[in-house]
Amino acid sequence: MSLGNLAMRIIFITLGAVMMAVGLELFLVPNQMTDGGIAGISIILSHVTGAPLGLYLFLLNVPFLIIGYKQIGKTFALSTLLGIGIMSVATFLLHPVPPFVTNSFLAVVYGGVILGIGVGIVIRFGGSLDGTEIVAILFNKRTAFSVGEIVMFFNLFIMVVAGFVFSFEKAMYSLIAYYIAFKMIDVTIEGLNDSKAVWVISDNYKEIGDALLSRLGRGVTYMKGEGGFSGDEKKVIFTVITRLEEAKLKSIVEEHDPQAFLAIGNIHDVKGGRFKKRDIH
Repeated sequence: MSLGNLAMRIIFITLGAVMMAVGLELFLVPNQMTDGGIAGISIILSHVTGAPLGLYLFLLNVPFLIIGYKQIGKTFALSTLLGIGIMSVATFLLHPVPPFVTNSFLAVVYGGVILGIGVGIVIRFGGSLDGTEIVAILFNKRTAFSVGEIVMFFNLFIMVVAGFVFSFEKAMYSLIAYYIAFKMIDVTIEGLNDSKAVWVISDNYKEIGDALLSRLGRGVTYMKGEGGFSGDEKKVIFTVITRLEEAKLKSIVEEHDPQAFLAIGNIHDVKGGRFKKRDIH
């Protein structure tokens, strides 16, 4: 990794960790709301014991990070350690600051958005701020449940406990905040203008490819394929478009071959090649 890339990773992981601390200390925690994962357990323990939130955020996350070190790799582990450390320190520094809002609905919306963007930034730059996923990966190897199911069960348990510690009304607010944060993580990682990968199999591949180039302004790649059932050689068109171009692409393919095989999938990152759209004259 180059020095420039390393510096950018450190800067954005720091930014994301501070944003999560802001979402917790200035929005959710003062309004007796919690989050999912290790952060949720830390909020509950901090409320019950009176100890600083940052202390629990660090102490509960680091053991799982060490246990899962072999599962996630050195770079991810160090990036996660950096994020967790900064988040913990930031919560210490922000704790004396008065909350931005005391209205529960505003706390849920803005807290969830800020927290979700912060977590998404850290994930996008190769780290994590919660050891829940590491725990889920370890349990996944020993149980029949998927990682996603384990995380869901874990968070539901936290929300139920939060209902007894705070109130079930606050727990329901917390569930909304968690959902908002979850969606904001996706938006931050994937971006608002998702790119889409497209595969087209058709005997009229040349006409379709030329039309995509001339009318959509997208470059195409022709790949060789072979039918698994028929054994016939096929040409596969591959291209990358934006979400806004999907309808036009479908109409182009339909126009040249209504029987064409068309598959479209979401992709989160595009680098290199000639993805930049060509001018259409």
